[in-house]
Amino acid sequence: MQITLNLPGELARQLGQDVETLSRAALEALALEGIRSGRLSSAEARRLLGFRTRNQMDGFLKVHGVDLPLTMAQVSRDSDTALAFSE
Repeated sequence: MQITLNLPGELARQLGQDVETLSRAALEALALEGIRSGRLSSAEARRLLGFRTRNQMDGFLKVHGVDLPLTMAQVSRDSDTALAFSE
């Protein structure tokens, strides 16, 4: 699906340098809001943004201050994995 935004010229210049930059910024904002609102999973947002790995997505979220909620099972699994590597 293609979406078109109409922005006043001066605001477009403030937000980005060119159409590609603005387009990417809008896509990133959409993905971030989707994750924050719970409408998108991290995997769905990763696909939307074209990231190839989960680490790329995690880095993107960290840079933008988005923390994903973790379940106790996930924390326990991560803890077990970390302990296995420390032995």
